[in-house]
Amino acid sequence: MNGELNTLLNKIRDFLNAEVYPFETEFLNRPFRELLPELKAKRDRVKAEGMWTPHLPKELGGAGLTLSEFARVSEVLGRSPVGHYLFNCQAPDIGNTEILISHATESQQQLYLKPLIRGDIRSCFSMTEPEHPGSNPSWMSTTAVKEGADYIINGHKWFTSSAEGAAFAIVMAITNPEASRYKRASQIIVPIPTEGFRIVKNISVMGDEGSDYASHAEVRYENCRVPQTNLLGSEGEGFAIAQERLGPGRIHHCMRWIGICERAFDLMCEYATHRELSPGVLLASRQTIQEWIADSRAEIEAARLLVLQTAAKIDEHGSSRVRAEISLIKYFVADVLQKVLDRAIQVHGARGLTNETPLSYWFRHERAARIYDGPDEVHKAVVARSELKKHGFHV
Repeated sequence: MNGELNTLLNKIRDFLNAEVYPFETEFLNRPFRELLPELKAKRDRVKAEGMWTPHLPKELGGAGLTLSEFARVSEVLGRSPVGHYLFNCQAPDIGNTEILISHATESQQQLYLKPLIRGDIRSCFSMTEPEHPGSNPSWMSTTAVKEGADYIINGHKWFTSSAEGAAFAIVMAITNPEASRYKRASQIIVPIPTEGFRIVKNISVMGDEGSDYASHAEVRYENCRVPQTNLLGSEGEGFAIAQERLGPGRIHHCMRWIGICERAFDLMCEYATHRELSPGVLLASRQTIQEWIADSRAEIEAARLLVLQTAAKIDEHGSSRVRAEISLIKYFVADVLQKVLDRAIQVHGARGLTNETPLSYWFRHERAARIYDGPDEVHKAVVARSELKKHGFHV
């Protein structure tokens, strides 16, 4: 690890210890919307200390990190539920930023990218539809039909994360219905508010519907009219652009999950070494607890090495040449995350079910790790087909 990156990581750790961990009780027990003034103050301090948008190139105000280097940052920020948000490298904005850098026109960058980088606005990404399985992203019903100089968008989306309070959405819609399977859809920028864009509701995730950034919305596009100049890239490139963001995006997610695992692991060990089962008898003395700690340590280390190896391959070869490796880390790390969180909650007993720690929050919201960006089963099939192909078997 180079010295510049190590310095940045230490600064981030210090900031988390001083400013973020003590704030988590507020985050866990109050609506996100109510916390916006306090969160903005902390974001301003991140900017003042030169840690803002570390994922971006230096010419855009970032730290100029490679994907492998930012992976280490993502792990540290993942130790808190608000870590990425405070440093302006949170999903879905980080993915939208990346594709706006690569595909937006100069006008689009002025209107959307630059305010996003400054943290003046947020965005959302509108792709998944309740009527169709997320495991088959080419099957969608949302359409964008040309009329004069505009697109008229109609469709039904859900799990449009962070739509509440967003300044714009990037929506996937069918623009070329007669084209081949992966050339039918395009990505279009929809400013919010635009007539015809309607948030139906925030979706309750295991009893928590959230608010503002910390929410997932059901959205209706009802004769939603936007100019054709809001097209991102070229018509029919929607899936290609989506694939561009998924490779690095999965590195971001996986390293964030490892950060969650490390924090859960620390909480588990700390509690086990202080909780008495009877006078003078600590929970950590029990062999079962020791096995959970040992297994968790091994799984976290293995997961980290897999992700960093994949990030290095993406840096060297690009995402398209390491598809199987990207799929492998997606389901492997998601499984490790679920196991480590479950053990940490079990060690905490009833306390683990409360908002006294972030464990129950993560358990509710990160169970989705095995579903979003493709369910485990799809990614396992990708890996299996890749391995079988080496032995002459083609599915």
